[in-house]
Amino acid sequence: MTKGKAFFAVPLVLLGLAACEPVPSGGSSGAGLVTVPESVVEIAAPYQDLTTARIKAEDGCYWYTHRGPVETTELPLRTSSGNPICTRPNG
Repeated sequence: MTKGKAFFAVPLVLLGLAACEPVPSGGSSGAGLVTVPESVVEIAAPYQDLTTARIKAEDGCYWYTHRGPVETTELPLRTSSGNPICTRPNG
């Protein structure tokens, strides 16, 4: 690699790594995980991992951990029609 290419490549790599943010996981303690009530299981879309479900205090909604082929991310638990599942009204 020439010095000119390295001059541009190194900052880009560092900038790309700075965008990475760790996703909080339940870990071995299971902190934040909840037992999802049967009524929520019935309305939740089938492709979501309910074993990782938790309620976020900020919005009162259920969130789950999606482990994809490239990244792991937190997503809101949704009904089959796409609505978020929350324990209190949004607003």
